Amino acid sequence: MKLGINGFGRIGKLTAWHHLGEKFFDGLVVNLGRKVGNSIEDIAHYIERDSTYGLLRGFLKGYRSENVIADIDEQEGSMRVDGVKVKFLRSERDPARIGWAKENVRLVVDATGKYLDPTLSPDAPGGSVRGHLESGAEKVIVSAPFKIRQKGAGMPEDAVTTVMGVNENSYDPRTHRIISNASCTTTCLAHMIKPLLNAFGYKRILSASMATVHAVTGSQQALDRLPGAGKNDLRKNRSILNNIILTTTGAADALRLVIPEMSRIGFMAESVRVPVATGSLIILVIVAQNDPSRETITKHVINDIYREAAAGDPKNYLDFSEKQNVSRDITGIARAAAVIEGHETHTRTFEVNIDLKHVPGMEDASPADDAHVRVPVTQAVIYGWYDNEMAGYVHMLADRTMSIAGDMTD
Repeated sequence: MKLGINGFGRIGKLTAWHHLGEKFFDGLVVNLGRKVGNSIEDIAHYIERDSTYGLLRGFLKGYRSENVIADIDEQEGSMRVDGVKVKFLRSERDPARIGWAKENVRLVVDATGKYLDPTLSPDAPGGSVRGHLESGAEKVIVSAPFKIRQKGAGMPEDAVTTVMGVNENSYDPRTHRIISNASCTTTCLAHMIKPLLNAFGYKRILSASMATVHAVTGSQQALDRLPGAGKNDLRKNRSILNNIILTTTGAADALRLVIPEMSRIGFMAESVRVPVATGSLIILVIVAQNDPSRETITKHVINDIYREAAAGDPKNYLDFSEKQNVSRDITGIARAAAVIEGHETHTRTFEVNIDLKHVPGMEDASPADDAHVRVPVTQAVIYGWYDNEMAGYVHMLADRTMSIAGDMTD
C-alpha cells in the first residue's frame, strides 16, 4: 500500500521522514504541485537535510550512517530512500487533478494547511479536500483542524476530528472518509485536559483557560513586510526572528470536537509566537470546585493524576516529568503529545463568595439581604511541553495514518 502526501512543507516533509523509518507503506507519492529547483537532485537535497532535526540518514540510522538516498530518476521524478521508493508529482495543485488513482494511492495525508473545509464540493474554486476523493483516494487525513467557511453549516457525516489516545475510536472506517488530526496545540491540550476530566468530572471544573507559547511556523515572516490587501492582523507580517508576536489559536473550538464535555465548561485559548524553531508550551489554568468528602485539590493531587495517567498510557502519548526542562529538552521525545512539567504545577485554594441575589433564577430564593454562598475552589496552573513538529505531532499523525491504513487492508 502506498501513502500519498500532499504538500511538502514542515509537516509534509517530516511525515515522509517518519514513514521512511517505519517502513509501514510500500512507497510514498508526494505531490509538490509545482516545479521546484532545477532537478530532482534539488528535492533530494531538501529531503536529506533539516535545520532543526539534522540529517535524514542520522534520523534513520544514527550519526555514523552513510547516504540513504539512491536511484534518483529525473524522468520519473523518483528516488529510493533507505530502500523505499518515493515519487514526486510536480504539476497539479488542485487535489481533484492530482491523479491518485493513477498512482495507486488510496490513502492521502493533506499537509498543505489549505484544504480545511470538508463541506466544499470537489470542484470548488481553488480546490477542496474532497478533490482528493475525486482524484481516486479513498480516505484523506488532514494535518490541521477543519475550518468551515459557511456559518451555521454542520460537520458532514463522513468527516471527523480525532486525537490519538483521546478519541481515536470516534473514527468509523465504514463512515468517515475525511479525518482531521486536529493541531499540535489541540493534541497537547486534549492530553492535558483528559486526565483532569477523568479525575474530577466536568461538573467540578468551573472554568479553564490556556495560553500556548508556540514556536515559529512557516506562515510567519523572517523580516518585516507589507500586509496583503484586506489583511487586518498587522503582526503576522512582522519579523519572527526578534519578536514575541500575539496571535490566535483555534484550539478551543477543535477541543470541543475531540472532547464534547468541554462545551459545558467555560473555556478560552490564547497564543503567542516566539523565535524558536520547535518546542512549544501550554500554560493551562483551571478552577475546580473542591468536594468536602474528598481530599483538597493540591499540587500533589494534580501531579498524582498526571503521574498515574502517564504510567497507564499504553502508547506513551502522555509523559510526566519532575525535572526542570527547557523547550529544547523535549524536542525529540517520540510520540509525547504532552510532557507535564510537574515541577512547576501550582495550586491556590480559596473560597468564592457568591451573592445569590445576582444568580439568575435565585433572586427570590431567600428573603435575607445577605444571602451568600461560599464555595471552596482551587485554581491550578499546569505546564505542558510539546514538540509541535516531529516528535509530538508528526509521530501521532503517523500513528493515525497507520491505524486507518490498517483498517483499509483488513
